[in-house]
Amino acid sequence: MAKKVTRIKGKQTIERKISAGRVYVTATFNNTIVTLTDTQGRTLAWGSSGASGFKGARRATPFAAISAMEAVAQKAKNLGISSCEVYIKGPGSGRDATIKSLRGAGINITMIADVTPIPYNGPRPKK
Repeated sequence: MAKKVTRIKGKQTIERKISAGRVYVTATFNNTIVTLTDTQGRTLAWGSSGASGFKGARRATPFAAISAMEAVAQKAKNLGISSCEVYIKGPGSGRDATIKSLRGAGINITMIADVTPIPYNGPRPKK
């Protein structure tokens, strides 16, 4: 089942069981950033295309997004997470690739939400 995660805060040790989490995917035109949190929003692990070893224009490819998600999924398995909710943000090419990679890693996806911010004629955009 779920393993215990220990954090040391001063001299006090906090133990908690984690079985479900949230995955936030930010897919921009230049990079894909993946963040794994628990249900309360505390970050447990993260990864990106750049941290996976891709440089320059190759960071924006779907293959780089798959590599970033596989690294985060492996960390999630080590923590004992078996199911997660996925929140996708941004217009990048790594959107669909990350979901397929997460399914392939064996983590159950309970919800997929697109949280891309859409302006309703707000201030004038930059440049």
